[in-house]
Order: sequence, then structure tokens, then C-alpha cells
Amino acid sequence: MSTGIAMGTKVLIALVIFIIGSWIAKKVKNGIVKLAKKSPQLDETLFNFLGSIARWVIMAFVFIAILGQFGVETTSIVALLGAAGLAVGLALQGAMSNLAAGVMLMIFRPYKIGDFVDAGGHFGNVEDITLFTTDMQTFDNQKIIIPNGKIWGEKIINHSHHPVRGVEMKFNVAYDDDIEKAKKVIHKVLADHPHIVSEPAPFVEVETLSERSAELVVRPFTNGENYFDVRYSVPEQIMKALGKAGMTTPYPATRVLMQK
Repeated sequence: MSTGIAMGTKVLIALVIFIIGSWIAKKVKNGIVKLAKKSPQLDETLFNFLGSIARWVIMAFVFIAILGQFGVETTSIVALLGAAGLAVGLALQGAMSNLAAGVMLMIFRPYKIGDFVDAGGHFGNVEDITLFTTDMQTFDNQKIIIPNGKIWGEKIINHSHHPVRGVEMKFNVAYDDDIEKAKKVIHKVLADHPHIVSEPAPFVEVETLSERSAELVVRPFTNGENYFDVRYSVPEQIMKALGKAGMTTPYPATRVLMQK
């Protein structure tokens, strides 16, 4: 009779531990998730993941406490779980590296979905960011899945971070031509382009002097969404405008000296 009462008491205590432990685990997970919802700068996916980890860690201690109520030696179980966790961590070392990098990317947010970035040796539009990988779409319509470990710790260029971007291009003007006139022609092309903004003002100046020509650096500014339109349409327009203005494009020349 007393044995049955003792067993019933243990079952009741185990049930109470399970209920309270489950309630605490759920509260902790929800609290972690709410942190992300309070600030748009925090990634909800990351905090959902961290909340789930916290919940399962708490539940693991709850089950250990329940087993202890029935006389199970929990010290060996804790040691076994620790050893198993270490073994799994070593086996998934690469995956854990990508996970850690994914956590850092979601915390510091060097780029977001929809940005054009140069990262991990690839350039493209970010389609998705997970805890382990970053998905990109390239301009030739390929999908590239890059492990986050290949991105974090390397140089990341976010071409979409600032709303207005400069577009740098260079042109050679022969010394026989009027450089000031060439600048005016270029400024006219830039002013007439619908996607080039007036502020900041376009930059057109001589950068270097070569053997046969002066090299002009031209840097207009445009909104990020129009970058590639400006990048690939303006050079042709400038070359045509310079040609109509009677200016020649100097070509590389090789001088050959012959001795008798």
C-alpha cells in the first residue's frame, strides 16, 4: 500500500514538473520571439530558431528532473548528453560554422532580401537568407546557394545599401581636341539622361595623361534601381555625342624603329 502511495506521489510530482517545465519553456520561447517583433532590425527567423533551442534545452532538463524522481541516475545521463552533443558538434563542424555565420549575418544585417550584393565571390540579387545559406539570382538567371561561412569574414559589397549610387566610366580625348569642349558635351549628355540626378552633381574631370590622350573620369549619380541602365546606356551616348562634336577617339599605337 505504501509502495503504491509512494509511486503515485512520484508520478504526481513528475506530472507537476512536466507541466511547470513546459509552461516555462513556452514562455521563454515566446519571450525570445517577441524580442524580434519589437524591433524591425532583428530577424524573426533567427529568434524563432533561438527560441526553439531554448525551449528544447529547458525540456531536456525537465525530463532529466522527471527521471530523477523515479530513481534514475541522472549524472550519467547528463554526461552522456554532453558527450553526444560534443560528438555531433564535431561531426557537423562545417554546418555549425555556417550556422554561426548565419546568426552573425542576421544580427548585423549587412544585406537583406532584394539587395544586389557581391559576396562569397558571386554577384547577384539576394533571394533568401537562411541560417545556413544565402540564395542569389545572377543576371544570367542562375540560382546560386552560398554557405554563409563562405560569406561572413570576407568582403561584402552591398550595391543597394545607399539609395543613390555613383556610376564611374572613363573616356579618352585626344590632345588635338578641345578638352573643355569634350567636358561640355559629356555634361550635356548627362543632363539629358532621364535617370541621372542633378544632386550630387555629375563629376567630369581629367584623371590621367597618357602618351596620346587625356583620360577623363566621368561619374554621374542615379537611383539604385536605375544603376545598370545608366551603366550600360551612357557610355554609348557619350561616344556618339563626342563623335558628332568632331572629336576623335585615340587608339593605342605601337611605334616600330628599324635600324639598317
